[in-house]
This record gives sequence, structure tokens and C-alpha cells, in this order.
Amino acid sequence: MAIPKLLFQVSFPIVVSMFIQSMYNLVDSYYIGKINEEAFTAISIAFPIQNIMIGMAVGTGVGMNSLISRYLGEKNFEKSNRVAETGLSLAIIYGIILLIISRFLPRPFLSAQTTNENIINYGVDYLQIVMGLSMGVFMQIFLERLLQSTGRSIFTMLTQLIGAILNIILDPIFIFGYFGLPAMGVKGAAIATVMGQIIGALFGCFFEYKFNEEITIKKPVLDLDIVKRIYVVGVPSMITITIQSFTIYVLNKMLSAISTSAIAALGAYFKIQSFVFMPVFGVNNGLVPIVAYNYGAKNKERIVKSIKLAFLAVTGMMIIVSAIIIIFPRELLSIFSASGKMLEIGIPMLRICALSYIFAGISIVGVAVFQAFGNGILALFDSILRQIIVLLPVAYIAIKFFTVNEIWWGYVIAEFASILFVIYFMNTFVRKN
Repeated sequence: MAIPKLLFQVSFPIVVSMFIQSMYNLVDSYYIGKINEEAFTAISIAFPIQNIMIGMAVGTGVGMNSLISRYLGEKNFEKSNRVAETGLSLAIIYGIILLIISRFLPRPFLSAQTTNENIINYGVDYLQIVMGLSMGVFMQIFLERLLQSTGRSIFTMLTQLIGAILNIILDPIFIFGYFGLPAMGVKGAAIATVMGQIIGALFGCFFEYKFNEEITIKKPVLDLDIVKRIYVVGVPSMITITIQSFTIYVLNKMLSAISTSAIAALGAYFKIQSFVFMPVFGVNNGLVPIVAYNYGAKNKERIVKSIKLAFLAVTGMMIIVSAIIIIFPRELLSIFSASGKMLEIGIPMLRICALSYIFAGISIVGVAVFQAFGNGILALFDSILRQIIVLLPVAYIAIKFFTVNEIWWGYVIAEFASILFVIYFMNTFVRKN
């Protein structure tokens, strides 16, 4: 198939499904913001833990996806099935581990970032549920990646669509107590989230069994050699997201010295970012199996065409997104019932951070190409450069010597440094392979 048509066909359903996925993240935040700002601040502080959970699932999925696509390109169907069976075992193991640690981790984690007891209690209620019932999200992402690795992105979209719509419907019912149910507040938002993930996983299981003919899963298997191969690619991706979570944790601690409204504003930024980056991640996830397949098939020309087209697409998207955020920051923050103090901090924050998005799209696609080639180490180095070497030092200097507004310029500087890194290694790596 022609590359533009193929990239569109694989990516478009993923773009739609990821928009939907981020929509129910926004809907959660919208309704929780209506409880009060303390509740919204609590889920903002809890975000790094959720992010690490998603990072574990996505990192495993990225490694599995890349490996399966490569084996399919080589027509090695026995190996691709073995990878899928090992991925299933890993999803089950992670769900069990998080169920155990959900009993004792949330409170000390939250207490390390704030002394506000109401915020801590809200956060504990939320995290204990989303961590304890995380089997749903691990299974959902595992099944989505299987479908995606064989080009069945439409079923990935349907899996996420079903889970997201259910979450959106259940959020106000559980949070505010409609149809005779008790008002559960933040707990209700967490229950709606995990229910959406579990139902999405069940539909993903159906689609995999019924329509994914290239992959057959007979039983969970833990093949240690395949685990190693998955995490050669996946661990750097997991560490990358863990670094992001660590960065948010440190920034929250820095901002707590200013006010809880500053933490809430940062939380709103990440909610908006998770939404506006969805088109880029959609192209990104569509690009990985195309590049990995053609890498296995040793078709360099199609690899280069795919990368160039992805760069053009995401750059156009990010220019449009940046313009919207710069023009309408107040309206975007109002989604979260922002207080006057949160608006005072958040409006300049969004306008400054929006400038970084133009660079960020290209960096994200570059990292996807490294992963598709089976080299996640470069993706890890890029994350360390952006968040540890550049962003955190700039934020520390800004808080120490300037005002809160200067913190956000760290994002612009970090993304510019990242794009230089990605372009340099992209040229080197593509020529070499």
C-alpha cells in the first residue's frame, strides 16, 4: 500500500481512539474540579503514580508490538504467538503486584508532597482504587497493542471507544450520586475509570479472538528470552515515563512552597497536554508497526518515506494546537473550575508551554522511530536530556531567583534541546540501518 494511505489507515483509528481516551481523562478532571479545588489538586498529585502504571503497560506494549511486527515481517508466526503469550503473562503479573502495593503506598506518597489532610485523603481514595484494580488497564493496553501490531487499528479504536464512553457516562452518576446511588465523590471517579478499562479489556479480548488471525494465544507463557527482548525496547520507554513522573513529583514539591493552586495549575497543564498530544501519539503508534515491519522486511525506502510523512503531519498538528492554546488559555482552564489564583498562575503557564509543542511533536516521532528499530536507549537519553538535565535545573533556578512564570520556560528550552538530539541521531541511525 502507498505510504500516505497506509499511515493514514493505520494511524487514523488510533488518533480517534486516543482522543477518546484523553477525553475521559478530561471528563474525570472536569467533574472532580466541580467537587472543589482540593479534590482536583489531589488527582494532580496522584498523577505521577498513574503515569508510572501507564508507563509500565505502554512500555511492555511498545516492546511487544515492535517484536511482533518484526516477526510478522519475517513471516515467523510461531515466534509472534510466543511474544503475545508472554505479554499476557506480564499484564497479569503487573496487575497482581499493583493490587498488593495499593494497600500501603498512596498515603506516604501523597504526604510527601502536601500537608493538606483533605488533599491527602482525596488522593488515597482515588489511588487505592485505580491501583488496586489496575488489571483492567494492563489487559486493555496489552490487547490494543496486539491488534495494532497486525494493523487492526479499527479494533483498537473500538476497544478504547467503548471503555471511554462507559467512563464518561458513569462519572457524574458515581461522583454526584444519580439514579438512587450514593454520591461517592473522588472514589466514584476512580470506580468509573476502572470499570471503563475492564469493559474495554473484555471487548479487546473478543476482537483479538474473533478477528486477529495472525496471532493465536493458547495460554499465558513466561518465556524469559522473549521477556528480555521485549524490555530491550520497552524498558527505556518505561524509564522515560518514570522520569516524567519523577519530574512532576519534584515540580509538585517545588510548587507546594508557592501554593496548592500552583500544583492544581500544573495538573491542569498535564490534563490539557495529554489531550492535545493525542494526534501526535496516534501518528506515533501508527508509525511504529510500519517502520518495524519494513525493518524486518529490509525495505529502507518505505521506512524513510514513512518517517518524513510523519514529521510533516505532526508539525502541522502542533502549530494549530499551539495557536489554540495561546489564544484561549482562560477558557481551557475554566474546564477545571479554576479559581482566581489558579487562573493567575495558569494563563501565562499555558501560553509559554504552548510554544514548546512545535518542537515536541518532532521529538515524539523521532523517539518512536528509535523504538521501532529496537533501540529504546536513545529514547531514554532524550527523556533524561529534556527533563533531568534541562527542565528541573531551569525550574529550580526560576523558583530560587525569579517568579513562578519563569518555571515554564524550562519546557520550551527542554523541547528545543530534544529536537536537536533527535534530528542528529535520526540521521545517523537511519543511514546506518
